[in-house]
Amino acid sequence: MAFAAHEVVINRDAMTVYAFLMDGLNNSLWRSGVRSMALRSGVRGQKGAVYQQTLTGPGGRPIAADFEITEARPGAEVRFEVVAGPARPSGGYYLSTEGKTTRLRFALEYHPKGLQKLMNSMIQKTMEAEVAQLEQLKTVIESRSAA
Repeated sequence: MAFAAHEVVINRDAMTVYAFLMDGLNNSLWRSGVRSMALRSGVRGQKGAVYQQTLTGPGGRPIAADFEITEARPGAEVRFEVVAGPARPSGGYYLSTEGKTTRLRFALEYHPKGLQKLMNSMIQKTMEAEVAQLEQLKTVIESRSAA
């Protein structure tokens, strides 16, 4: 199994951070490697929404990484599962209020099967790089005017 997590403190309230995370179309604003994002089904920003996501894969090739929001607790948690593509991790964003700021933890988990188990160290490094992009999310949210 591969697992990675990263935490940041964002100078915004939990509901502002939550609303940003619930809209999967915002992924392209803070995650490098996102080539395109679109709402595939469901209601934008709601549990059950499925987002069609294309990432830059090995050798610059496009790869599918569509995901579904599977759990949503306002101001506290957003969970998702990747439902298309070669790797299908699950993950979540976990929020806690600290005064006027929000502590945000991003965690990813993946259970490789078959030959993918041989690439576990590469998968682990990729997941660590992915959760570390939380630093960019912090910058994007904090650069927006406070509501």
